[in-house]
Amino acid sequence: MTFHLRHNQECPGVLPFQVVDDSGREIEWATRFLEVQRVSGKGTLTLRSYGYQVLHFIRWWSQQPGVDVYRLEAAQFTESTLIDYVRAQLEEKPKPAPENINARSTMLRRVFRFFFDEDLPHSPYRLAGSCWRRSPLGYGRRRAGAVADLKQKVPQRVIVPLSVEQVERFWASFNTARDIAMVALMLLNGLRSREVLALKLADLDFRESLLRVRGKGQRMRVLPLPPETIRLLQVYLQTERPLTNVPEVFVCLKGKARGRAMTPAGLRSLFRHHRSEACVSEANPHRFRHTFAGDMIRAGVSLPTLMRLMGHAHIHTTLMYIHLTAQDVFAEYSRAVSKLVTERQSKI
Repeated sequence: MTFHLRHNQECPGVLPFQVVDDSGREIEWATRFLEVQRVSGKGTLTLRSYGYQVLHFIRWWSQQPGVDVYRLEAAQFTESTLIDYVRAQLEEKPKPAPENINARSTMLRRVFRFFFDEDLPHSPYRLAGSCWRRSPLGYGRRRAGAVADLKQKVPQRVIVPLSVEQVERFWASFNTARDIAMVALMLLNGLRSREVLALKLADLDFRESLLRVRGKGQRMRVLPLPPETIRLLQVYLQTERPLTNVPEVFVCLKGKARGRAMTPAGLRSLFRHHRSEACVSEANPHRFRHTFAGDMIRAGVSLPTLMRLMGHAHIHTTLMYIHLTAQDVFAEYSRAVSKLVTERQSKI
């Protein structure tokens, strides 16, 4: 028996994703879990991610002896299940990324809490709590011994911002105000690609130079609109955008989809084409967002302000976007030393 994630986007009011078997029979406990996540306000992308994580577990669990995947019972869903599941992933070829293994482990703990109103035994990722032992020679105070930890170490990922020359080359490859305006919103406002596509005409306030953005978790934030972006948006809206009742700002300009809202797949295709045209293989929406963060830090914007601009719920997420090169560190050091020398000379 095999399982897959069924998409129900064309059925309004129906859960967009369901785990089903070959015959179309759904896994009811998985459906209940995803339904509650939807009611609690989780977005479509989050539900899809949860669905694929649950699906991955069900596919593995269905191959274990004596397991009925259609029923979820505490007796057969224990911490040992989680240990075996993680071990199986570590033995896969190719091995999944550490962040994927951690996300699936977290999902199982979330499912357990949802159905049994308690955490899996012991603290997150701990197999058997702390064990106390003396030194090998038998003397000294007992100390806490480290027990096995299921959390996989995730290597630090550094995304280097685009250079000024790369941005200029990529920018020059566009020939419509619509495309340039979308890039400007990523580069000058730090918007995510999904946030750009979700923009509505009602979100643009040219008179006040403001922009309302719907971020992750449906969190709204208001951003300033620089004059350059306003001019690009006005040119697009007045000369290129087809007459349509679609509320989204960015729509298709030609073909059968003319006048319809742009899709994520359409935006990915657009960027692929222009990466090839401009010979800038690193250019993608996330890289522009990262470039925005680096530019803001170099311009002296504080971390709390940058956090609000980028729509992060936690400041540690903002810190992940900041990558200081050796030149940045040297420049900051030189400025600090200069300031100290000037202050001391003024006191002499």
